[in-house]
Amino acid sequence: MARIKISNEWWTAPAEAENGRVILVTGRRDMENVMATGKYIYRVEVTWPYDGDDKGMPDYRTGRLMGEVHDAMAALFDADPSAAVMTGVYTGDGQRNWVFYACSLHIFQRKINEALASFDLLPLEFHAEEDPDWLEYREMRETEIPDGEE
Repeated sequence: MARIKISNEWWTAPAEAENGRVILVTGRRDMENVMATGKYIYRVEVTWPYDGDDKGMPDYRTGRLMGEVHDAMAALFDADPSAAVMTGVYTGDGQRNWVFYACSLHIFQRKINEALASFDLLPLEFHAEEDPDWLEYREMRETEIPDGEE
């Protein structure tokens, strides 16, 4: 089976939480070919709640650890996208939320445990649901600021 090409182009744009705080939205571009496979039907959200500063952002130490966790997850899933693909990251209002689309929840669970095995206990929460039409991804893409409009 041919390996699917996964875009490594990302964009970041500000969005607003219901309480008015800024949330930085980072999304992966050009996922249409992945959506078209019809295999990635589960949306998995990995959430890290934290005590934010007055703007709802993590402190330096927490942000640095979140970066290390992000890099570990990205390295594993980018190397083996047959399990899942990270499509978005939301940071602000006291939480970081990574969004993945997965083919199998069981395989995702095994892979995420593998990616995070070197870390001590992390305050992560997991939520999964079927989203075969990629509704969350499509909604996230609406926050992207087209080139030239920054």
